[in-house]
Amino acid sequence: MSLLNKIFGSSEDNVKKEEKVLPWIPLVDVAQLDEIKEKSKTKTQVIFKHSTTCGISRMSMKQFVSAYGLTENDLDLYYLDLLSYREVSNETGYKFQVRHESPQLLVIKNGEVVAHESHGAISSIDLGAFV
Repeated sequence: MSLLNKIFGSSEDNVKKEEKVLPWIPLVDVAQLDEIKEKSKTKTQVIFKHSTTCGISRMSMKQFVSAYGLTENDLDLYYLDLLSYREVSNETGYKFQVRHESPQLLVIKNGEVVAHESHGAISSIDLGAFV
């Protein structure tokens, strides 16, 4: 039966796995950075800087998405495609005084970055501790 499943596929192969969708807010404008800073005084803000052409960034994103267990009530989660919005990416580093890396996760509370990591270390940040 295994050979037939390999040739024709099994019914399990036809069932699509449900993809986890996070409550991303697109970060596409420099003006949003002031809003993020202001909103962080009442609710934790998180920025995920992602390079859409980088395999390491893609892997970090997958790990982040699979481990994410919060809701949009807990914090605001921003997605920054740094290749499409290079100016926003550059201004993010300047405004929050964090050296640019990709991929990168910034946690902002009370107008300040309280945690940031890049690459594989992104998954080491416990976002629940900042809610």
